[in-house]
Amino acid sequence: MRWKDRRRSDNVEDRRSRRVTRGGGIGIGAVVLGLLAWWISGDPRALLGSLTGAGGAGGGGAATTEEVRPTAEENERADFISVVLADTEDVWNELFRQVGKTYREPRLVLFSGAVQSACGFQSAAVGPFYCPGDSQVYLDLSFFNDLERRFGAPGDFAQAYVIAHEVGHHIQNLLGISDDVRAKQRGRSKAEQNDLSVRLELQADFLAGVWAHHAQRATRMLEQGDVEEALGAAAAIGDDRLQRRAGGAVVPESFTHGTSAQRVKWFRRGLETGDLNQGDTFSARDL
Repeated sequence: MRWKDRRRSDNVEDRRSRRVTRGGGIGIGAVVLGLLAWWISGDPRALLGSLTGAGGAGGGGAATTEEVRPTAEENERADFISVVLADTEDVWNELFRQVGKTYREPRLVLFSGAVQSACGFQSAAVGPFYCPGDSQVYLDLSFFNDLERRFGAPGDFAQAYVIAHEVGHHIQNLLGISDDVRAKQRGRSKAEQNDLSVRLELQADFLAGVWAHHAQRATRMLEQGDVEEALGAAAAIGDDRLQRRAGGAVVPESFTHGTSAQRVKWFRRGLETGDLNQGDTFSARDL
């Protein structure tokens, strides 16, 4: 992916110099089990509860901080993220302008270890997440090491897909889609709630593809193999594949993000069409 001579975003807040941890003696086993629970359930608050014994801000002792010095490699990756975020700003500002709306750009917070957000105190184990309470994307760079080494999805465009997916949730928040889904989930069965969650996540994948389509037209950023990197990342974090990795049975009723094939399908549809009218996952009979 060509990115080094491109605009950087002004909406990146870098908190990496102070690594935050929550005390209370949580062992590595609990962290690993909690991470698997997060990937399967898709709910960072559920993960936090499994690690701390409390939802929301969490318990488990006082937060502690330590000074850290990011490596040159980490700083380059942060620089890359700033370029990707700037790309999403350019694309979504223009697409919103075309329909007579104003795009409110999200902030992206880089953190190390754990972070306090409007959605509570969150560990890096939850992976990247978007918090609608403060309209911010949160990211610990260590996730990209996991994406490459544990999930077999290397490459800079795989990382760009992850960022664009979280920005997709911001788009859904701005358009009222997220609130609508949460309202529809109330009083429904767990299977019905999960189905709505899958449709929300697949639409965020589609929106990531829409971003890539328009960014490519504007910048010619893609190089050979980049699309395959993003598709590989989408496939790597499908619910079915993650459940198999966790060593259990594949249970479709428990899916919250969609299968590998579904995530690839919707990202590809956005990438190939760039047409927002093609992304109504909530009316689609065949996901």
